[in-house]
Amino acid sequence: MGSKITIIGAGSVGATIAYTLSNENIASEIVMIDVNKEKLAGEVMDIMQGTGFRDPISIIAGDYEDAKGSDIVIITSGIARKPGQTRIELVQTNVDIIKSITPEIVKAAPDALYIIVSNPVDIITYVFTKLSGLPERQIIGSGTLLDTARLRSTLSDYFSVSEKNIHAYVFGEHGDSSFIPWSRAEISGLDFDSYVDFCKNSGWLECKGDPDKDEILDHIHKSGGKIIANKGATFYAVSVSVCRLCSLLLSAYNSTVTVSSLMHGEYGIEDVCISTLNLVGPNGIEGKVPLPLTDEEVEQLKASADKLKDVIRQINI
Repeated sequence: MGSKITIIGAGSVGATIAYTLSNENIASEIVMIDVNKEKLAGEVMDIMQGTGFRDPISIIAGDYEDAKGSDIVIITSGIARKPGQTRIELVQTNVDIIKSITPEIVKAAPDALYIIVSNPVDIITYVFTKLSGLPERQIIGSGTLLDTARLRSTLSDYFSVSEKNIHAYVFGEHGDSSFIPWSRAEISGLDFDSYVDFCKNSGWLECKGDPDKDEILDHIHKSGGKIIANKGATFYAVSVSVCRLCSLLLSAYNSTVTVSSLMHGEYGIEDVCISTLNLVGPNGIEGKVPLPLTDEEVEQLKASADKLKDVIRQINI
């Protein structure tokens, strides 16, 4: 397709994104940047040596100036929480990292679309938005894109129906205050509750009984932690989600996805980055889709925003 994508951070997530992209026809040129030059060189060599069975692609270990002309820049840099470290201390550490990266990468690639993946993603997206000086449409936090993918995977398994027929979303913080707007969840054109009734009454559709909405949300909240406990990190699903977002940004038409972006009064929320339904495409974020929510769901979204604002007040930007 002739697109150039730069990935900042060659840790588990950044390297897996690069590997996933190397197996897709999304980019013809990939630049990887990391402060650990030795690991960076190893990741690039390993990925590049597996590309002999596809159309030619360029993958290089570079520096910020090599990002010039990028269509998309993906930022994954950051560290995991250390034993005894508070969440706020972790946030400040990763904020300081994005503060050092921002002027360098924006100088090299001012016209790129930016996908922020570093955690806590809503806070890092907010800091990058405030510091970069870029138009907001160019800045997309991965937000609850992964959470929404987890939700649709869970419902697909529950109802034995393709995820392509499921339109359900996770809104709010990419974290424990996120929620599912069940009032807007649809399966095969039916609202969620109607589909459950249809499933139970049809006799020819497989269904595992009455779904417990609280249990489903709890599963979404705890999936990442369970994966980390079992294998040490999460990187496959988030990488596929980010690569999917790349393909949407490089498409001819817009698509709707749950990503994190700065709020300007939508649902009564201001000056915080949080995930709602956005229209995205080749120009970045075209705007937020005003999905009608119940009063209870609006309050849940506001509570999630307030939690993020409380963190922002405690950090040095």
